[in-house]
Amino acid sequence: MSFELTLPFLRPIESLLLDDSVGEIMGNPDASWLYERDGRLYREASISFGADRLRTGLEVIANHLGKRLDEDNPRLQAQLPDGSRLAAWIPPIVSPAPAIAIRRFTNRHYTVDDRIARGTLTQPIRDLLAEQIRSGKTLLISGGTGTGKTTLLRILSNSIPEHERILVIEDTPELHIQKPNIVAAQSQTDTFKNTVTFDELLKDTLCFRPDRIILGEVRGIEARTLLDSLDTVHTGSLATIHANSSEKALRRLSSLVMRSHAQSTFSDTEAEIGEAVDFVVHVERQPGRRILRQVLAIHGYDRDAKRFVIESVFETQHPESSNTGDSGSIQTKENKNAIA
Repeated sequence: MSFELTLPFLRPIESLLLDDSVGEIMGNPDASWLYERDGRLYREASISFGADRLRTGLEVIANHLGKRLDEDNPRLQAQLPDGSRLAAWIPPIVSPAPAIAIRRFTNRHYTVDDRIARGTLTQPIRDLLAEQIRSGKTLLISGGTGTGKTTLLRILSNSIPEHERILVIEDTPELHIQKPNIVAAQSQTDTFKNTVTFDELLKDTLCFRPDRIILGEVRGIEARTLLDSLDTVHTGSLATIHANSSEKALRRLSSLVMRSHAQSTFSDTEAEIGEAVDFVVHVERQPGRRILRQVLAIHGYDRDAKRFVIESVFETQHPESSNTGDSGSIQTKENKNAIA
């Protein structure tokens, strides 16, 4: 199914779909439409999209993908031909009309200069992270929905030496990393085809002799497999994780690992993470921009205190508070190399 075939069924929002500055498009059951641009939400009052027409369009898209969308199957997760991700609910889950959300995929690949110009990060912190990646350090990039984790991961991956072999695993192809020796794989968990999970692909990577593993997002049982691979030979790998702070990213990774390895203790799991992960890079969405909020260096795990030992390498002051507000199980080590 080409993008041209999709557009007739989504014609009322065509202008938003074709606008590379739009990050997300949202249609609510009350027939209101909103879009996100540069971290801000805007209401688009000019869109008129009848409930019956929208539902018919969603059913056609589902049929083209070999899926069903009806009262017995009222949820749809789909990838549009341009790479954008579509999620939809229809009655009886919502009422009176469908709800739809489209995470746009843009063909524009932002460069580090773009991100610096927009205030996402500074040249000194970019240089620091690039050097850590070149030297084989493992980075975990955390952030909430729409904070730019994938964009930052793509930019930082450019620092991987050209001679190294990279294995990339994603749900939806978004990274499109340009390197001479790369294998990019996509999981198949929501299609009519045979299921191929993140975890299965990650377990297969050993057969492909990677120097680095890049995981689009850690979200399930693959966390245990990823930690095992980091504990063995795949240092210098990169992954993203959904979390609202650097500290919460470490605890979320621990929780994900424990879900599929309940016989282990949290202390043992966190000790493994403390050895395997070198840096946590946290990004946030603020009004009008996305920023690199904090970089933590991980220096292991204190089993007696049951805390990660960290060093705050870089931090951008939150505009609404001078308090990071979430120390949790983090023990801060004196920072002698902070970058202002």
